[in-house]
This record gives sequence, structure tokens and C-alpha cells, in this order.
Amino acid sequence: MELKKGKKIYFASDNHLGAPSREKSLEREKIFVRWLDEIKKDACEIFLLGDLFDFWVEYDEVVPKGFIRVFGKLAEISDSGIQINFFVGNHDLWIKDYFQQELGIKVFKKSTQFNFNNNLFYVGHGDGLGPSDRGYKILKKIFTNSVIQFLFRIIHPDIAIKLGRYFSQKSKLLSGDEVSDFLGEDNEWLIQYCKKKLKHENINFFIFGHRHLPLDIDLSSNSKYINLGDWIKHFSYAIFDGKKLELKKFNY
Repeated sequence: MELKKGKKIYFASDNHLGAPSREKSLEREKIFVRWLDEIKKDACEIFLLGDLFDFWVEYDEVVPKGFIRVFGKLAEISDSGIQINFFVGNHDLWIKDYFQQELGIKVFKKSTQFNFNNNLFYVGHGDGLGPSDRGYKILKKIFTNSVIQFLFRIIHPDIAIKLGRYFSQKSKLLSGDEVSDFLGEDNEWLIQYCKKKLKHENINFFIFGHRHLPLDIDLSSNSKYINLGDWIKHFSYAIFDGKKLELKKFNY
């Protein structure tokens, strides 16, 4: 796809709305909505790379209470004709069809390649990739099992959602969260994953979330790895203007 003059593509990840409390989540939600309101002026496409919520589950007729501000803004942007793409993260694995039907958002459940202005992008949440994260990889297979999801959904939503939020916030094992400190290029498993993939494919930009660290690392002379950070501490995002990809922070 060729970007029209003056148009840009935006990338953000890891809002974890709903945590650690309704009050603190609402503060961050309002900041994120202000960012969305600002970027809609020149955005031609928006990528949200997962963990928009700290926990999310949908029933046939029920979705979790709250988040009306971000949903309203996303619906407004989508209705204006701007494409929004959402990549399922490890905290919102149980997305069904609400985003597609109600918000007009395209949902991806695995990392995907895109071509913008003859630049190849490899985009995803980032969980479960690379040589590490073995415990989470096992848990992800369990939680994406249709039988497990069915059994959870037969629990009354008032109970199920409270249970899900509790375990999401309390258990690092269940959440798949990683340590926040930069481990160095040789120990960052997403960087290792990117380098391995570069041996077989010429990808210009790798963009992931999940690590909660804003990272901008050159993998080669024409390949870059970007980790988007989060909207908890860093309020960071990436922007592609048709020529260069930059990591920035929102000054709210």
C-alpha cells in the first residue's frame, strides 16, 4: 500500500485498561483517547498491538462493563474511514467478534506481514515468540482451547469476569508478563526471534508490544526492531510517515 501525501500509520500497544483499579485505569483511558483524537487528523491506518485490556472475555450477548470512552473513540475513527487493526495479546486472548461487528476493527490472532511504501513490516503482539517464554506457550495452548473457553463462559459473567481480572493482575505466570529491565540484545528473546527471521526474509521493520519497554534497535543496515512500550508508564507509540519509522512518547 502506498501512503497518500501527509498521511501516517500509527502503532500502539499494552494499555492494560482495567488495572490496577477502575480509577487509575480511567485516568490512562482518558489519556489514550486524547492521543487517538490527536492522531485521527492525519492517520490513514492505526495498529493496536494487543493487551488493550488487562483482561477481556466476550459472551454471545455480554461484554465486560466499562471502557466506553475508548470504544466510542475507536468507533468514531473507524466510522470516519480510517482502518484500525487489532492484534490479540495475551491478556485479551478471548476476543470473539465484538470488535469486528460493533467497531469495524479488523482482528489478527497472529503476527502478520504488511507492505507500506515498499517497506516490509512484520507486526504482532510478540507473546510466545522466540526461544524463551516456554511456560506461557503451554498456557496459551490451554487458554486458546475452545473447550476451555466454553467451560469458562458457562460461568455467570459477574463471577467469571471478576475471576479473570483477579488472576490477570495477580499471576505473572498466567499473564505471560516479562521483566521490565532491558536484558541486552543477546538475551532479549524477541530480538533473537527477529534476527533468526532475517536469515530467511528481508523484513525492514519488526514491530511488537508485550515487553512494556520502548525499544528502537537496528538489526542491520536496512532492518529495525521496535518495541512499542506501554500506556502504563511510558505512553509511547510508533509512527510511520511513508519514509521513516519513529518511536515517540505522547506528551499528555
